[in-house]
Amino acid sequence: MAIRQPIITVVGHVDHGKTTILDAIRSTAVASKEAGGITQKISFTSFPFAYLKEKCKDLLDSFKIKLEIPGFLFIDTPGHAAFTNLRKRGGALADMAILVIDINEGIMPQTEESIEILKANKIPFIVALNKIDSIAGWKKMSDNLKEDIEMQAAFTKKHFEDKFYRLLGSLSNYGFDSELFYRINDFTKQIALVPCSGKKGEGINELLVMLAGLSQRFLKGRLEVGKEAKGTVLEVKKDRDVLYLESILYDGHLKVNDTIVIGGLEKPFVTKIRALFEALPLAKGFKNVQNVSAAAGIRMQVPEAQQALPGMPFVCMKDIKSASEEVQKEITEAVKTDKEGIIVKADSLGSLEALLYLLKKNKIKIARAGIGDITKIDVMSATANLKEKPLDAIVLGFNVSISEEAKTEEKIKLLANEVIYKLIEDFEAWRVEKAKEIERGTLAELTMPCKIKVLKYVFRQSKPAIFGVKVEGGFLMKDVQLINENGETVDRVKNIQSQKKSVEKSKKGEEVAISMPNITYGRQVREGEVLYSNVNETEFKKLKESKKLLNSDEITILQEIASIKRKEKSTWGI
Repeated sequence: MAIRQPIITVVGHVDHGKTTILDAIRSTAVASKEAGGITQKISFTSFPFAYLKEKCKDLLDSFKIKLEIPGFLFIDTPGHAAFTNLRKRGGALADMAILVIDINEGIMPQTEESIEILKANKIPFIVALNKIDSIAGWKKMSDNLKEDIEMQAAFTKKHFEDKFYRLLGSLSNYGFDSELFYRINDFTKQIALVPCSGKKGEGINELLVMLAGLSQRFLKGRLEVGKEAKGTVLEVKKDRDVLYLESILYDGHLKVNDTIVIGGLEKPFVTKIRALFEALPLAKGFKNVQNVSAAAGIRMQVPEAQQALPGMPFVCMKDIKSASEEVQKEITEAVKTDKEGIIVKADSLGSLEALLYLLKKNKIKIARAGIGDITKIDVMSATANLKEKPLDAIVLGFNVSISEEAKTEEKIKLLANEVIYKLIEDFEAWRVEKAKEIERGTLAELTMPCKIKVLKYVFRQSKPAIFGVKVEGGFLMKDVQLINENGETVDRVKNIQSQKKSVEKSKKGEEVAISMPNITYGRQVREGEVLYSNVNETEFKKLKESKKLLNSDEITILQEIASIKRKEKSTWGI
């Protein structure tokens, strides 16, 4: 039975060199075979057997690897780990992964994210220790990486080994036993580390050979091509006013006029392939074909292309009903939600599944999950949480935009980010602040600590006096009574104006105009004078008990108010 190309995904932290390594893999062969380099950036790269054999012949011989695989199909992932989660029936789309780690920086947050998703999907991987050329004193002395490492100057080799063993220790914290690729005796027990430079091309051939050897040893049974065509839609692309489904065919054979079933969040849809294009080797565009076999990067022209969502599975089966049930079952398994919780959106099914996995790992419940930008409908769904579950009144978006219409609802928090770990960090920080805000609501009946400074701007001297102030700390609230530094009652704040509009409160750093009905500016208050909110003794004690709900400014102001009050009564607030 024919075997297909292994599908390889390249993941890692932003700026650690994923794209550089893929470019080096492409240009390794392009330089000798095709003048002009890469002509088009697409979502996948086919790296055929012929290029692999030619470029890596000596290394293949030294590792005693007899090539049987027809090459590789690399998925060009964006700068986040969720594309590791591109799905196929029964698991992840990728057969193997290259985890790119900058040898100087080591494991970073997105590296951790990648490791989590690789482990969750049980995807075998090798580590590309990138940027060895940036190690102090590093020089390329040989085309053989092992020899090159051993021939480095003593101080350079020491720098390399220090960084290498530090990384070895970090990987062991995640439960991995890893070693330099040429020191490994049993690849079933250890993760292979391949030092390399995507920029200079060092170690790239060794990386390809390791992938070839490991693919043939561990993936053979999984690479047999089945009878039924199965694939995953990567994205909907427009070219000269024609919509195409840029996809990965990971099993079977597909031809023009085949009927396929494509999954949807609510229900699948049936369509027919009008035109078919296969990706040329080394990301050099597409060619029009009548049929194609797995594994391949393809473009399909179908009448209902606008209905397709990124990451959705598709199948070509004679029995339409069975095909529909199969793709929908896969989506149901990928998107499991709770009866209550937050609303989440992502750019593709794989991204969404990765986000759900990491949120649930953090014990965060999800009520509704979808694909695409955050819209007014998502905001309306989150509004249901405002009264009973205010900490769930939020919409999280991973690698998506927020529509202008959605932004109009101020009561619902909208958070979007291109990095999952940052999105979750921001969400958890918001929850802490929101919980504090809710607790502060219990202090609503109390006079909160506030400090203002009287400015020289006078709009009216009396009846009422209207003048400018700057909020030095806390919040200046409408109707609050103020005292001066001697503890004397000044008057209450009748109104607050900011930019000619009345407001209920003003925060630290803001300059506003206030009106006070029973004083004359220049007598009871003067330019440069500092005023405080008149916190009474009972309120002071309650605020002291709720100290954790106050910020550092408010605590300082409260202490200043206590000092003023104790000039008259030494035991005030004690």
